Amino acid sequence: MPLARLAALHGVATSYSPSPGRTVQASDSAVVTTLAALGVDASTPEAIRHALETREAELRERLLPPTVVGRPDREPAALADLPPGTRVRIETEQGETRASATGLPPGVHTLQATAPDGRTARAHLIIAPEQSPGPAGRTYGLLVQLYSLLSERSWGMGDLGDLTELAAWAGRSLGAGFIQVNPLHAAVPGPPTDPSPYRPSSRRFPDPVHLRIEDIPEYPYLPGPDGEKARGLLERVAALRASVLEKGALIDRDAVWALKREALELVRDVPLGPGRRAAYQGFLAAEGRALEDHATWYALAEVHGSDWHTWPEGLKDPRSAETARAREELRDRVDFHSLLAWLTDAQLATAQRTAYDAGMPIGLVHDLAVGVHPGGADAWALQDYFAAGMTVGAPPDAFNARGQDWGLPPWRPDRLAASGYAPYGDLLRALFRHAGALRIDHVMGLFRLWWIPQGQPPTEGTYVRYDAEAMLAVLALEADRAGAMVIGEDLGTVEPGVRETLHERGMLGTSVLWFERDWDGSGKPLPPEEWRADCLATATTHDLPSTASRLTGDHVELRAELGLLTRPVDEERAEAAADVDEWRALLAQLGLLPGGPGDEEEEIRAVHRFLLRTPARMVGLWLPDTVGDRRPQNLPGTWDQYPNWRLPIADAEGRPVTLEQLAASPRLHALIDVLRP
Repeated sequence: MPLARLAALHGVATSYSPSPGRTVQASDSAVVTTLAALGVDASTPEAIRHALETREAELRERLLPPTVVGRPDREPAALADLPPGTRVRIETEQGETRASATGLPPGVHTLQATAPDGRTARAHLIIAPEQSPGPAGRTYGLLVQLYSLLSERSWGMGDLGDLTELAAWAGRSLGAGFIQVNPLHAAVPGPPTDPSPYRPSSRRFPDPVHLRIEDIPEYPYLPGPDGEKARGLLERVAALRASVLEKGALIDRDAVWALKREALELVRDVPLGPGRRAAYQGFLAAEGRALEDHATWYALAEVHGSDWHTWPEGLKDPRSAETARAREELRDRVDFHSLLAWLTDAQLATAQRTAYDAGMPIGLVHDLAVGVHPGGADAWALQDYFAAGMTVGAPPDAFNARGQDWGLPPWRPDRLAASGYAPYGDLLRALFRHAGALRIDHVMGLFRLWWIPQGQPPTEGTYVRYDAEAMLAVLALEADRAGAMVIGEDLGTVEPGVRETLHERGMLGTSVLWFERDWDGSGKPLPPEEWRADCLATATTHDLPSTASRLTGDHVELRAELGLLTRPVDEERAEAAADVDEWRALLAQLGLLPGGPGDEEEEIRAVHRFLLRTPARMVGLWLPDTVGDRRPQNLPGTWDQYPNWRLPIADAEGRPVTLEQLAASPRLHALIDVLRP
């Protein structure tokens, strides 16, 4: 079938398998629309024939693909396929000129080939290490959504000062080896701001809402009137913090940012000292156009709103003359947002340095969201690299018959390849800069993503394949340069070969206790010795019930209250109870529950004793589990029915618990004693 052949040549699937032995055909309209988003006209039989002939001729005639991937000790396969007598010239990233691809240093090099028949080609040559760095030994750490970790000093939500304090305490007093946080990416400004950290404006730069204002070196030097204004702000800050910690209010990101922005407008008027000025100028030079675009978008958003699609026509193009003029007219605001990026980067650096100084071998584990908001800064600045008119999601499966639409524009694989994966590499480099490890949300997206035409239901989508070898090579290269690890979030439906490929590249996966069963056999809980070693093993995640909620069945009652159950509540209760009872039985059988069932705190400790019995190289403790928190931070399938991403860490009765109270909690220390090296 011509359409299927054309789709295959562009990495577009015409069918998918939601479960073993079952194949579903993608609709022709989904395939045609997806091809159109890749610049391929398949609207008529004649257009399909022409596009097919053009693509086949292009592949037949070209000497090299736009990006070639190799390893330091072997020649890339694409070079072995060149016609005999082809001359090769390689300009390395390090400034050398080579005539062979063997023995090259890691990097993104420029490759030129000239065939005997006169054909020439120029390509990017990515040489990546065989594996990304791994942990030196087994370690345990804490998992936390930073906004939820309030201290007596934060301004209504957790901040980088709290993260630094947590790192110092957890490393020195608890023997923890890492702290994994939610994505700290810059949000689309509100109000209302989308509280989800997984739908950011920019993944490239962190959000200044996380700044600890008092830790900015210029803050103590606010002159008299501005100092008085700042002190007046602190009274409003105390009221906002008390509303969350004492009065049951939700975390209000917009209220927090309004106060911090007011303070930052004052702080920016304090002159930088010579050393600080030099550091800021160095940051501007190092970040270059990426930072200028980022700050320009935020300056324009203050004037025209936070969706660039609604801006005046000339401003929709970041390279237009109109945008250049607007940038100059708004130079003061562009500089303000550039300054915020620098200040936030500096506090991130402090948090990671503090973690290392406290003895953590890994330190901070940052989180890379799977995509960006379509109206935000990255989608504007890098719009050539995103597929217009498409969003990313998931196909229908056994867990969600309607599929999912995440509302995120996908990378265009052809444009990434043509650039040598430059924007992807720049993004990774920025995130690794202050990280001991990077968690890749939905790591399967490096292999393929479910594209959905905008305005269509998720059922009308199809998979588009990426060059996983290249995506993983860039990831391994940047991880190696940073000396940092990679953790892939590979939960749920995973196509064959993904986990094996990640293992070969030295990248860890993610294993959650309740999902680890013998799915190919008895269906029973998987004994600890049968778990994989190359993973971060946890009892739960931000998208799942807390361990206390799982053990008590509270999560079923919550979903019943919100009308989210698809079966009678009694059936859901019975199934959840049976699942937990099987795990309790295994814990007791292994001698991990000496007092028997019935003691919630002891059962949670038993769950973590079990995790230590597995060969997992990293064991993660969900920080809310240390105080018996019942509420999930995010409840998938809800929007305004549940306060996703707005809850402070709380105890079993729902009372917020500060960082200071966590540090003094007997319940926390009893659980930590299970994990402490």
